[in-house]
Amino acid sequence: MQKLLKIALAVLLILGGITHLINPEFYFGFVPEFLPKTTVVYISGIIELVLGIELFSKRFREKASLGILILMCLFLPIHVWDYFKENPAIGSHTAAIIRIFVQFMFIFWAYKVYQKSK
Repeated sequence: MQKLLKIALAVLLILGGITHLINPEFYFGFVPEFLPKTTVVYISGIIELVLGIELFSKRFREKASLGILILMCLFLPIHVWDYFKENPAIGSHTAAIIRIFVQFMFIFWAYKVYQKSK
C-alpha cells in the first residue's frame, strides 16, 4: 500500500508540474500581484516535476519526499490567501475551502511517504 501511495503522489506531482509548464495561465490567479507570475509558475512546475521524478529514485527518494512535504507546506498559505480573496482563483469560496483541506491531505500524504523513505 505504501508503494502505491508513493507512486500516486509522484504521478500527481509530475502531472501537476507538466500542467504548470503547458498551461501556466491557469495558476496565475494563485500568485500574488507583487511576484512575477510566469516565473513563479514555471519554477514551481519544474520543482514539482523534478521532485515527482526523483521520488522514483532510490538514491534521492528521502530528499525528494522531504522536498515534497516542504513544497506542500509552502503551498498551503497560497490556498488560504485564495480563500480570502473576493474572487478566488479556484472558482468559488466553497472550492477554495475544499482546496485547503485537500492541501492538508497532501501534506499528510507527503509526510507519510517521507517517513517510509527514511
